[in-house]
Amino acid sequence: MDYSRLLNLQGMLFLLVAAGVVLRKKGILPEGAKAILTDLVIYLILPCNIINSFFIEFNLEILKGFAVILTIASLIQIGCLMFAKVFYNREPESRKKVLQYGTVCSNAGFMGNPIAEGVYGAEGLMYASIFLIPQRIVMWSAGVSYFTESPDRKTVVKKVLTHPCIIAVYIGLVLMITRLPLPAFLQNTIRSVGSCTTTVSMVLIGAILAEVEPGSILDWGIVKYAAIRLFLLPLLVYVSCRAFHVKPLLAGVSVLLTGMPAGSTTAILASKYDGDYIFATKCVVVTTLLSLVTIPLWCMVL
Repeated sequence: MDYSRLLNLQGMLFLLVAAGVVLRKKGILPEGAKAILTDLVIYLILPCNIINSFFIEFNLEILKGFAVILTIASLIQIGCLMFAKVFYNREPESRKKVLQYGTVCSNAGFMGNPIAEGVYGAEGLMYASIFLIPQRIVMWSAGVSYFTESPDRKTVVKKVLTHPCIIAVYIGLVLMITRLPLPAFLQNTIRSVGSCTTTVSMVLIGAILAEVEPGSILDWGIVKYAAIRLFLLPLLVYVSCRAFHVKPLLAGVSVLLTGMPAGSTTAILASKYDGDYIFATKCVVVTTLLSLVTIPLWCMVL
């Protein structure tokens, strides 16, 4: 691991998050800006970044890597579902559903992709995009069912197959396998838009953090959840990858994305379906803040 590169990345992330906090506190980013920026990242910036990560030469090793990381990600999601079922039974129902969803669905796409790219480059981002496929399936099936009745299979399939980031994976795979040349202006546009991912994502996270008072976030339930989300789950993945001699790049991407904080959708769904919205927001804020410390620590271990 290049520690100087890691320190530079972490310093940049801190400054971008701080910028988001200041912009939100000053009212430069109003309340409605969060929804707009979120859609901008999910529907345009992140898909372009994913497509750009596939602009590399395809070979058999990459195909094997896809199979390995897809298997790892699927096993992780099964493990997360088991953790969610066992660990929160003593919590009130409104908080239990928040903790369960936050355990199976992290911020691995929104925050994990930029970090995977920052640490491991374009190849890391490419594998991260594949890693997220099982999580998106669980998110739109078991994840949503914590707050509502279980969605039917047709709805789940549609949500997964039409997600902008999954569509970007399809496009990227086709371009990489066929080696179809793109006009320079189109490739440059994709690369230029995709390069905004880290900046916009971190500023948006800062805007979310700005809305919670520091003195109100101490809660034993949140501490327990943060320990599971940021430490225990990635530790289990790390130990398993070492035991089965998984290649360092694939193991690193798997551990980092498993150790991502709760996603903003945790609070959004809690608000929409009568969960504990305040508690959900605190889970997002606390785990995001702590992840700015735990992620570099995991990078050092890797």
